[in-house]
Amino acid sequence: MFTPSRLTLARQRRGLNKKRIAELVGVSTRAVTGFESGETVPSELTVARLADVLQFPVSFFHAADLDRIEDDAVSFRSLAKMTASQRHTARAAGDLALALHDWISERFRLPPQDVPRLGPGLDAETAAQIVRAEWKLGEKPLPNVIHLLEAHGVRVFSLAQDAREVDAFSLWQSTQPFVFLNTKKSAEHSRFDAAHELGHLVMHWHHEVPQGNQPEQEANRFAAALLMPAESLLASTPRVPTLHDLIKAKRRWKVSVAALTHRLSELKWLTPWQYRMLYVEISQLGYRTNEPQPMQRETSQILNQVFTALRREGVTKTEIASALNIYQPDLDALVFGLAMLPVEGNGTPTKIPSAHPPLRLVTT
Repeated sequence: MFTPSRLTLARQRRGLNKKRIAELVGVSTRAVTGFESGETVPSELTVARLADVLQFPVSFFHAADLDRIEDDAVSFRSLAKMTASQRHTARAAGDLALALHDWISERFRLPPQDVPRLGPGLDAETAAQIVRAEWKLGEKPLPNVIHLLEAHGVRVFSLAQDAREVDAFSLWQSTQPFVFLNTKKSAEHSRFDAAHELGHLVMHWHHEVPQGNQPEQEANRFAAALLMPAESLLASTPRVPTLHDLIKAKRRWKVSVAALTHRLSELKWLTPWQYRMLYVEISQLGYRTNEPQPMQRETSQILNQVFTALRREGVTKTEIASALNIYQPDLDALVFGLAMLPVEGNGTPTKIPSAHPPLRLVTT
């Protein structure tokens, strides 16, 4: 049986409009509209053509409806710069990630979430302090933000999009928090994005995510305060820091030199003149796009453990993709830059073994 919503998802994932799909498949735009609305059912030959054009297996279009991420459930940081196609593509990637998460959670017992949901009106600095206190993080630099999120039950997946406008997004799906990162950005950028999205989960968890600059500015301040707690940061920073001092400090706090400079300015540690001069120097040296002494990219502890266990049992990426009714490149895109271990091997999958903590095998 043909599932209309899956055609919409596949089309949006590829960033194509109905007119372009119609041209590539050889049908009218009205026909595509009818297929997606459920008013008409495409022939098997047309479904095969759709599958070929959209690069999804035919089985994808006959499987059950997937949970779709609602439009008002997410807030994109660069909304004014993003096209509707980019938003749809990113959200469709999130839809596929939710399906992968369901597949994994049926086989592994993942860490439960304990992300604080703080009330509206709380300032971002205080919110970050509360999270650090509840998670017993102290004032030290955070070793790995992705590991931290996963340890507290946040599921992290990749967007892997070549679009600067698409940084990241997050959402609560029922009681489960998700973060989606563009892992083609710099390691420092992705780390800040992860903290930024945690800010949204903590402060903007209501039914409808507020749009506009205010929530994005709040999430930025939350991320800066979480990654660079004021008291500890100022205690370790020279009163009149040079760019050399900032590059040394950015290695300690694992942030971009620009983010560090902006944080010190917000805390009034730098005068407006000092901030301006340092930012000019950072820009002239190209450090806004090419980070000095870049850090190693953070990866997912959960996905690495899952894929290691699957590989031991001979479960291949092709088999996982087939279970999700997608092709392997779409599976790879969901974990790009997050899972470093390949899922290789041959053989018939058997019982999936227990992975190392925090994962536990779901037994029946």
